[in-house]
Amino acid sequence: MRLLLGLALLATPAAAQERRPLRPATAEEQKARTAVVIADYRFDDLLWENDRIAHRIYGRALEKAEPPSSSGIDAWGKRVRWPWMDRQLRTGDQHTDHGEGLDFYHVGTGRGTGGLGIWYDNKLWTSRNYVRPRILRARGDVADFIVDYDPWPVDTLRIVRETRRFTLPAGTNFTRMTSTIDASNGGELIVGIGISKRSVGGTRLGEIGKDSAGARLTWWGPADGEGEGGKGRMAAAVIVDPAAFAGFAEDADNYLILIRAQPGQPFVYYSGAAWDRGGDFATKAQWQAYVDAQRPDFGPVSQR
Repeated sequence: MRLLLGLALLATPAAAQERRPLRPATAEEQKARTAVVIADYRFDDLLWENDRIAHRIYGRALEKAEPPSSSGIDAWGKRVRWPWMDRQLRTGDQHTDHGEGLDFYHVGTGRGTGGLGIWYDNKLWTSRNYVRPRILRARGDVADFIVDYDPWPVDTLRIVRETRRFTLPAGTNFTRMTSTIDASNGGELIVGIGISKRSVGGTRLGEIGKDSAGARLTWWGPADGEGEGGKGRMAAAVIVDPAAFAGFAEDADNYLILIRAQPGQPFVYYSGAAWDRGGDFATKAQWQAYVDAQRPDFGPVSQR
């Protein structure tokens, strides 16, 4: 597939954003489709969304601008079927609901909704923020791109690096992740895929569900405020291959689902999220039923 990323997307980010009103979507923009955007104006945030959910990961420039930054995955509450993240982020006020949705999920120093690390000695060893994005498909019926995570240490045992492909088709809340982790020496890896424990200002815990047979981790977040003035709840889930499932764990920041992986061999998992005001899942039971109904394909896809 043709790469759509040009050198202009890698421009130096602006030091700060001026607050401005949200530009209304045009009639053409109000058509359901997927989108991938690199926000060079906001420290290279990488945004992707479809008709149901919206996400971002953070560029290396944010590590200096807003420490501590994280290689976790952010999720935004979305109530419209068309792309809106780029217009919302350009306001400099993405944490306010201007009518189409907002960013209020708290990634913190955790894994967000489906970020990963290497689980070793009861600790999660994680990378810094993404580098070298390659956009495979930016709009249409699927959002599809690849990023790298530069080498990071796993204690003194080994050095690892990751390439990950993100594929989000239309009509689903789940992004398909194809990860390849190379290591400085051989031997099995235990990969921890996480959901950040705390939302709502980084303090309150949500409700976690663990399904060993289905190899699924589900989270229903706490309410951010009450009534019309509140922002609602976020939900998340991670689904892994039952054949690779190695249990559950947690640390101070994350609930984790563990899998076994071999260095240099791609593995697939699914990361999903939702907003209870997005029109699809108003209750924990509805979200859980949706997660339970998923029948994912774990066959690896090329990283090229």
